[in-house]
Amino acid sequence: MAVMLRLEKITAGFTDENIISDISLYIDEGEVVTIIGPNGAGKSTLMKTIFGLTKLRGGKIYFEDQEITGKKTDELVRLGVAYVPQERNIFASLTVKENLEMGAYVIKGKIADKLESILEIFPMLRGRIGQRAGTMSGGEQKMLAIGRAMVVEPSLLLLDEPSAALSPKIMDQLFAKIKEINELGTTIMMVEQNARKALAISERGYILEMGRNRFEGPARSLLDDADVCRLYLGRGR
Repeated sequence: MAVMLRLEKITAGFTDENIISDISLYIDEGEVVTIIGPNGAGKSTLMKTIFGLTKLRGGKIYFEDQEITGKKTDELVRLGVAYVPQERNIFASLTVKENLEMGAYVIKGKIADKLESILEIFPMLRGRIGQRAGTMSGGEQKMLAIGRAMVVEPSLLLLDEPSAALSPKIMDQLFAKIKEINELGTTIMMVEQNARKALAISERGYILEMGRNRFEGPARSLLDDADVCRLYLGRGR
């Protein structure tokens, strides 16, 4: 299986402060890989660093064997990388359709077929197509944000806390959609506080602590590891 994304000893942060240090990881084509860890571990910073949104001070990033270290976000999108941040991930004053069209800004020509493919994945958006995005529920907005990222048909989808602030029912629906997107051919890397549910649909996982790799391995092994459960997954196994 080909490696899609590879990070080598990444150190990055904001202004003069490093948030993550010497992080190395990889994602194989077709995988779902989840990054977990306590608050402040650097998970979101890692995601932003991959997408060129932090100050990279060391290390290299490769996507499909091409070095992408330091590339701008629009270049990454054209290469096949899409990113859905935890917050401010929709245009509240625009309609659902307009939000989806904004996701296609790097595409030349007609996009009707691409929008239709998104509505097939997220049929709940079809009935909201002319509705202003800011008036929808939190779950609908999250699915719109993912749908907008998927318009460009990325090879790699980066999701930062996709289940944040969602009810358990909507959370389950969202994780099912994430798995469906993966089964349709998109490799997925996500940062997620709901570690158990995320690892349950993942092939592998990484655990960050204080900006560094602490554990890594098959998702099932992490879920079954007593120390991992005690330190990072809460009660129960």
